[in-house]
Amino acid sequence: MISQQQLEQELQLLIANAIREDVGDGDHSSLACIPATAQGKAKLLVKDNGIIAGVAFAKMIFDYVDPSLVLETFIADGSPVKHGDVVFHVSGSSQSILKAERMVLNSMQRMSAIATKTNSYVKLLEGTQTKILDTRKTTPGFRVAEKWAVKIGGGENHRFALYDMVMLKDNHIDFAGGIGLAIAKTKAYLKDTNKDLKIIVEARDLDEVKQILQAGGVYRILLDNFDYQTTKQAVQLIANQCLTESSGNINEDTLRHYADCGVNYISSGALTHSIYNMDLSLKAI
Repeated sequence: MISQQQLEQELQLLIANAIREDVGDGDHSSLACIPATAQGKAKLLVKDNGIIAGVAFAKMIFDYVDPSLVLETFIADGSPVKHGDVVFHVSGSSQSILKAERMVLNSMQRMSAIATKTNSYVKLLEGTQTKILDTRKTTPGFRVAEKWAVKIGGGENHRFALYDMVMLKDNHIDFAGGIGLAIAKTKAYLKDTNKDLKIIVEARDLDEVKQILQAGGVYRILLDNFDYQTTKQAVQLIANQCLTESSGNINEDTLRHYADCGVNYISSGALTHSIYNMDLSLKAI
């Protein structure tokens, strides 16, 4: 996984690019009618139910736009919220508040939706040893915030990107000439480049599981689109030789059934690509 320093750098890059995209050479709506000396206050109003996420990120955005803005937080990240709740007040330059408004709302609405979805999956897994993972199926340029939201919702992050873990999927295996060759080439590459990266290999059937185990040196086997019975067989076959992960056909109806098969992890792209933004607004007070 990437370091905390890398995460913070990614967040700052995200903020800088989003403000550049939204503000350009100036927020002319505010500049035209709001005096530069005007001071104001606004509240973050919840108009939905779920898990709030992005409060700490909003603070980073406000600080980037104007370090003199003051945030008074009433509800922390990861807390359940309902319609009518006020998450925070922000006060200071009216122009600065308006300049940051859209990015704060866009970010928090999406992050809160992801945290809410993730939390619902976490609750479905209660009583099992299985943990929920996200995937790389994220919004381009917004991945770091979306993966942060998964953590806030109680889930865990899969690899952040292509560079922090090796994941050999069906196309890698087919292009490399088979599972054994793909794993052998990967081990040689990591040795030659002096990289300490975990290896995950995708299996399409029980025969491929056996081939992966025979090759050895794998951190986790991803059981892709296995049915429940085959998943149970794979878990028994793998035993303690490495970790297991189910992926494919994961939803609210199937999640618990796969967990009951005994897998260590379940990954779901739906946490980040199939959600509806939480309704939030920033209102002057």
